Amino acid sequence: MMTEKIQLKVEGMSCGHCVKAVETGVGDLDGVKSVNVNLEKGLVDVDFDHSKVTIENIKEAIEEEGYIVK
Repeated sequence: MMTEKIQLKVEGMSCGHCVKAVETGVGDLDGVKSVNVNLEKGLVDVDFDHSKVTIENIKEAIEEEGYIVK
């Protein structure tokens, strides 16, 4: 199993609900090991198995929750 870590800059997150939406949306993807949102810095750290899920899948999951991935 190959795990990879990425950090994405995400705009539009402003509260605990936003954090939960992103963590749930990304965390529900098959292959995602962990999601950590830093609300103050607007950063999302994702630890994932790139044989099961792509960075594009992760970005799409965040965008589907209504946030902008930079």
